[in-house]
Amino acid sequence: MTVPARTLGALRLEVGESLIARTVQLPIQQFIHTQGVSSAFLLAAAVIALIWANSPWSTSYYHIWHVELRLSGLRLPIHAWINDFMMALFFFLVGMEIKQEIVHGELADLRRAALPIFGGIGGMIVPALIFVLLNHGRPGAYGWGVPMATDIAFSLGVLAMVKGIPAELKVFLLSLAIADDIGAIVVIALFYTDTLHLEQLIIAALLLALIFLCRRVGVDRLIIYAVLGLAFWLAILRSGIHATIAGVILGMIMPVHARIPLDTFGEVCAETLAEFRKAFAAGDNAMANRRLGAMEYLISRTESPADQITRKLHDWIAFLVLPLFALSNAGVTFSLSTWRSLLHSPLAWGVLVGLLAGKPLGIFATCWIAVKVKVAQLPQSVRWSHVVGVGVLAGIGFTVSLFISALAFQDPAMLDAAKTAVLSASLLAGVSGYVLLSSIAKRDSADAD
Repeated sequence: MTVPARTLGALRLEVGESLIARTVQLPIQQFIHTQGVSSAFLLAAAVIALIWANSPWSTSYYHIWHVELRLSGLRLPIHAWINDFMMALFFFLVGMEIKQEIVHGELADLRRAALPIFGGIGGMIVPALIFVLLNHGRPGAYGWGVPMATDIAFSLGVLAMVKGIPAELKVFLLSLAIADDIGAIVVIALFYTDTLHLEQLIIAALLLALIFLCRRVGVDRLIIYAVLGLAFWLAILRSGIHATIAGVILGMIMPVHARIPLDTFGEVCAETLAEFRKAFAAGDNAMANRRLGAMEYLISRTESPADQITRKLHDWIAFLVLPLFALSNAGVTFSLSTWRSLLHSPLAWGVLVGLLAGKPLGIFATCWIAVKVKVAQLPQSVRWSHVVGVGVLAGIGFTVSLFISALAFQDPAMLDAAKTAVLSASLLAGVSGYVLLSSIAKRDSADAD
């Protein structure tokens, strides 16, 4: 992932004037947008959580996340602020990415989208079925949603480390993970909601209608939408639906089309620039500044609101929100008795087998059926061995799997078992997927020579 073009363009000009931009901002931007860096931060946070939870200071690890903070009359423990509020921002970003894919990306063309959509469906159903088979009638059966998820950042990060794979395979994995995210969001909304408070849902619906009304009449003050969005999140939180769903909804309604197309901008801006030069040459500073104001207006509307917010929000999500989530959720205290109980835990085995075996089996089987009945086709450079490799990588559940674990299990022992299984499966899936795809790429290279 490279530095966003507009951000880089502004920095390129700023470095000539600012020492800070030249020595700090540009190098930092180039570093954090290096492929895999955000995944490394996320992994580091998880490792720190595990070390902390198993250190002599483990009590402080569990204590700190339960310290309550009060903000504008809302009092929640730090853990809830992270999982309910900060992760709502993550799902807001996910919602915008989903809409971008549906409108402009791979999911816009049903012929190209069919294969990853079918793969995503199979990659959710089969792991859930495996979990249910191993946990039917047991207390942990409610956690069937845990092995359904795929972590986009980690899976793409591992895939990026494999040299010599087809470019279409990255697109396939991204599209599959997006389809998987849609399924995970639906599961959270429908099955991990306890009680509903109708009056709060009505308030949320009215706030959503107000947001649409503001857009309709042309309100473009970001602060207004931020306040309305925060109120919408609070109403969803109090309604009984998990608050992260508010983030998804707000992300999905963000406009993904620029208000001024680039070709229109080119024509109008050329005229405006000519008028600016004419006014400046004539010494008419008032007219020249009006033309500059018009150009500022035009430039700001050549980027869609979704693109603009994604560009500004992405780094904060990748390097603050997700590492904080991993730090507060990945900590599990291990002991010999813990490992013994895990070996006999249907819950842990359900998650482990679901992610490691269910994911590749479900993705491969549904993709193979879809191709055989001619409702989808393999990309030109992608073979079935690649699909198996991607299926193995999709077993990296991590972020969303940990998130669903926290929703599904209130019992600390069950939650620890689910977390341990998610972390173990994600590690094994990442290593196995990398090794498998690397061997395929090497064999392809040898055959080509």
